[in-house]
Amino acid sequence: MKNQAIELTTFKLNGFTIEQFIAANKEVDEFLKRQEGFRSRSILELKQGVVYDMLIWDSKEQGTAAMHQLMTELSDSVVHDMIDQSTVSWNIATIEHFVNL
Repeated sequence: MKNQAIELTTFKLNGFTIEQFIAANKEVDEFLKRQEGFRSRSILELKQGVVYDMLIWDSKEQGTAAMHQLMTELSDSVVHDMIDQSTVSWNIATIEHFVNL
């Protein structure tokens, strides 16, 4: 777990449901599975219309590189239109402390 990173993006949807958004993310999920260092992705709706998209990476550098590549390779994805771009907050940080069973 040391040096792994969490990528957390929050945003509001443009009148879509969380179910519609997740269904539209199939191509993004397939893209992520091919990226070096990708470990997992979780999407949740903390409150109505506010989405948290959390990814785990082997390193901050790999997650950042994948984000830039995604914005180029999937620039025409319908997913981008489903998001209110003015509300996007993208962050990635190295995990400093982790406790597991």
